[in-house]
Amino acid sequence: MLVKDPQEIRKILEETKTIAVVGFSDDPGRGAAYYVPKHMHEAGYRIIPVNPGLTEGLGERCYPSLGDIPESISVDMVNCFRRPEFIPDIARQAVAIGAKVLWMQMGITSAEAVEIASDAGLKVVQSLCLMKEYNRLLG
Repeated sequence: MLVKDPQEIRKILEETKTIAVVGFSDDPGRGAAYYVPKHMHEAGYRIIPVNPGLTEGLGERCYPSLGDIPESISVDMVNCFRRPEFIPDIARQAVAIGAKVLWMQMGITSAEAVEIASDAGLKVVQSLCLMKEYNRLLG
């Protein structure tokens, strides 16, 4: 289900505890892929970094893909910092690991990913900044 209503977004943010960040960066020069997860971590969320080029981030082991995250880690939300052409595959992986929410960062949209995730019962947010929405609704 594509979510646009601020109250529903607030509910997602309140219920989410663990966020897998696909395209995570440990480089402050990389912009949002660095500072959004860092901000969310500082706000109390557990951040699971996903990037095949890194081994750790924000005190957590970094995984090459969503499918590499152990089943013992329950991922509530998958937050995407990848180009739109990669999002449908990320949506499939989010479904496979049992995530509840697929969140595409500002400027990222994918009708195919919305369909994949929605058909599997995930809530979907697209083209919104997770950090800005958190600050606006809960900050």
